[in-house]
Amino acid sequence: MTAVIEARPQLRIGSYAVDPPVVLAPMAGITNVAFRTLCREFGSSTAIYVCEMITARAVVERNEKTLHMMAFGPDESPRSMQLYGVDPKTLGEAVRIIVGEGWADHIDMNLGCPVRKVTRLGGGSALPYKRRLFANIVREMVAAAGEVPVTFKFRIGIDEDHHTYLDTGRIAEAEGAAAVSLHARTAAQLYSGKADWSAITRLKEAVTTIPVLGNGDIFTADDALRMMAETGCDGVVVGRGCLGRPWLFAELSAALRGEPVPEGPALGRVGEILIRHAELLVEHDGHDKAMRDIRKHMAWYFMGFPVGSELRRKFATVSSLDQIRELTAQLDPAAPFPTEAATGPRGRQGSPQAKVSLPDGWLEDPEDDTVPQAADVMHSGG
Repeated sequence: MTAVIEARPQLRIGSYAVDPPVVLAPMAGITNVAFRTLCREFGSSTAIYVCEMITARAVVERNEKTLHMMAFGPDESPRSMQLYGVDPKTLGEAVRIIVGEGWADHIDMNLGCPVRKVTRLGGGSALPYKRRLFANIVREMVAAAGEVPVTFKFRIGIDEDHHTYLDTGRIAEAEGAAAVSLHARTAAQLYSGKADWSAITRLKEAVTTIPVLGNGDIFTADDALRMMAETGCDGVVVGRGCLGRPWLFAELSAALRGEPVPEGPALGRVGEILIRHAELLVEHDGHDKAMRDIRKHMAWYFMGFPVGSELRRKFATVSSLDQIRELTAQLDPAAPFPTEAATGPRGRQGSPQAKVSLPDGWLEDPEDDTVPQAADVMHSGG
């Protein structure tokens, strides 16, 4: 049974009307300009598609690799960039540079990354535990951004004993954030288990003057409808559900506008989409890097389809565009989309962490606003 969403005001992020209320989540190694372009070709041009995570320190240092990662399509609007950092001053300076150079129209802040190399430095999903430090960050970023909207994406907390999301939402709201997004898992869960959508409901009840978006376990258009109906959130953020399925944005656009949801593509069409993805990667990164990049997408594109093991192996080791074209010609073009097998969880999940890696003494004083030593890193992309 399809969920019914009560009428609500149109989602706005700053001056941007987001219609339908859908955001592509930033994903390291995934949401480069090639993949974003592909998703936009299927979805609405007025949804938001966020680039990979960019470190504030790399922006300040004008790191060449990072500047390349910050590329946007010529007609991409709004240009949406996610920043990572721990030092309020560095984040503020990065925002001033981005705004001053006209590099982005919307800036999101990463407070959700749960991986060890990030949390052990006090970044990502570890950071909101330090309430004063987080407030300082929001204040610096919003002041530096001027008219450019700044949003914040975070998790429920570090683990079940250290929930932070309600305070995080209230602080972001009080300090001038344009919107907040909640991935309804703790850092300890990584991407395992089920997202707790009831936390999105509670955040929406606590944060009343800016939009609240929900994230976690949206693998179909109906999932998005259910999340909005059950939690009252103002929009949805889609991550792993679109891996190998950029056409999910066409389905989301239709469902959220009350239109018939298109059927999933047959295997021949998937092959065409795969070739288009590879061509866009070559255009952005050059041939060799593009071939290395596209390999990780193969299993996602063919999930559930009748593709033999030998053909799958060849796809996973492709070395040229011509080879991709030759291999796709061997697919059964009429094989229908395997709805049951291909619309469930995909991408990384991992096992829950017994303990989240944190800086020494991190949990002792949530009011301590000291920036952890060596917290600013240059590596963009997660």
